[in-house]
Amino acid sequence: MDTESEPYVRLASLRQLHQVMADMNTARSLADTLQTVADGVVGGLGYELAAVNLVRPDGDLVVAAFAGNSAAESLITGRVGSRASWDRRLNMGETWGDLRFIPHTEGWVLDEDDVPQWHTDGPEPRFEDEWHPADRLLAPMYTPSVQGSCGELIGVISVDRPRNGRRPGAWGREALQMYAFQAAIAISNARLRANMQRALVRLEREQQALRASEESFRQAFEYAPSGMAIAEMGGDQHGRILRTNDALCRLLGRPASAMRRYSFSDLVHPEDIGTLLRTSAEGGRAELRLGRRDGTYVWVSLRNSVVADAADGPRFLLTHVEDIEERKRRELQLAHRASHDSLTGLPNSAELRSRLSARLCQRPQSLPPGAADALDAAYGDHAAGHPAAFDGAGHTFDFHPRGPYDAFDHHVHTVAPEIDSDDGTKGLAVLFCDLDGFKSINDRFGHNAGDAVLIEVARRLSRGVRDGDTVARLGGDEFVVLANGLGKADAQDLAVRLRNEIIQPIRVDGRAMRVGASFGIGWAHCGMTADEVLKSADERMYVEKRSRPKQHRRAG
Repeated sequence: MDTESEPYVRLASLRQLHQVMADMNTARSLADTLQTVADGVVGGLGYELAAVNLVRPDGDLVVAAFAGNSAAESLITGRVGSRASWDRRLNMGETWGDLRFIPHTEGWVLDEDDVPQWHTDGPEPRFEDEWHPADRLLAPMYTPSVQGSCGELIGVISVDRPRNGRRPGAWGREALQMYAFQAAIAISNARLRANMQRALVRLEREQQALRASEESFRQAFEYAPSGMAIAEMGGDQHGRILRTNDALCRLLGRPASAMRRYSFSDLVHPEDIGTLLRTSAEGGRAELRLGRRDGTYVWVSLRNSVVADAADGPRFLLTHVEDIEERKRRELQLAHRASHDSLTGLPNSAELRSRLSARLCQRPQSLPPGAADALDAAYGDHAAGHPAAFDGAGHTFDFHPRGPYDAFDHHVHTVAPEIDSDDGTKGLAVLFCDLDGFKSINDRFGHNAGDAVLIEVARRLSRGVRDGDTVARLGGDEFVVLANGLGKADAQDLAVRLRNEIIQPIRVDGRAMRVGASFGIGWAHCGMTADEVLKSADERMYVEKRSRPKQHRRAG
């Protein structure tokens, strides 16, 4: 873009710049305008990352839009930097017209201020005008004013990572400065449009008549390809849905007449209520689940903006609802792959430890004899009024100054049967399974045959346990079964049944193969860690393996 001898490249860049400016001036809302401004920097000016920091009424700046990196967007969008920190940045570094460039040699002094920013990695520059990962380039946006002077600061565009890897030259600087000027106009116009919309809504409420603007709005609302809704704000009916379009009705499988009986809080999945409440009013976005008529839920991206009365305050909430079910399904599939074994589909070692840890806390399963009465007598009068605490597994309990022994523990403790007797106690049994003779199958028939055997063993183990039990693969030929609510005899019977399932012949490529299995039974109880539980079961498995003659360790 900065090479004097490439006029056609400049012409193409101008055309692209013209297009992104046109896009941001035709956006329908302030939120859309801000996002279009950020997208235009990435799409039209040759930078990989861009943020639009908007001045709030209190003077501080909030990251209102971000483009170029979804992870960075979720991290800093909505975060606020103080006006004092921003003024400091705008008064240091190099002055490039209206732009401010802070090279990495000076920017280190800003690392501790409260301005939200992202951090990029990269090598040190090899030549003088190469872009450094810690360089900062800022484009202030001012309200339009007469005679070319700067008006009031309304925001700052911050950019990073020029695609050509170099600091922008004269042409690039001029383009960014011109873009910031046009962005300021577009944002100002978007605010004016928002004020006009508020005035139209007030007129509709006072005169109870639809004007030409209502028809235009109705057309855009009713025939929008994605879901749209208008809901009340404030009062006893806060959040009640007043109007929906066909796209939203189809998405949720509910007729418009039925939708008017609900608010979004009635439709949202119980686990997503907090997300809905945290969604800001103007330009707020959230990803949550809404209930369909058939009882299922669909993942949506929900974006809110307020249709407000300047005199009386907010009155209506305009909500845009976009179906993101397919994207969420892919995300869940990726999460499943991270927690499950790729060969057998069973939970992997990390998931096993997570499930086991979720059942355990650091408190021993019982108090020493007489300790409960003594501690209650000593501290019982001081328990009231203390805040709740959390143990290592995320369970809550009321604070009590007993050290590891808490009188008001709400966690249902996991206990284990007595070691030397079967006292009828039911506990969480941990069966550690190691295959016997598996190595010889790999050596004789290859890893493909070995993988087929592991898959079949995993299937037989899963078939042999109850719903709610966990079968996991630790790795290699080692498996673990978590079975809750078993006594000692129950656990031993389960190990025998599973061994009998495993030793049955397994047919692979027309051959009948057999492996044996050694089981060690451990018991989980509070006061133990997941690794301690698995180690205990592993040790018992090796005791059981050594107790049988070598010729009996394999099924054949």
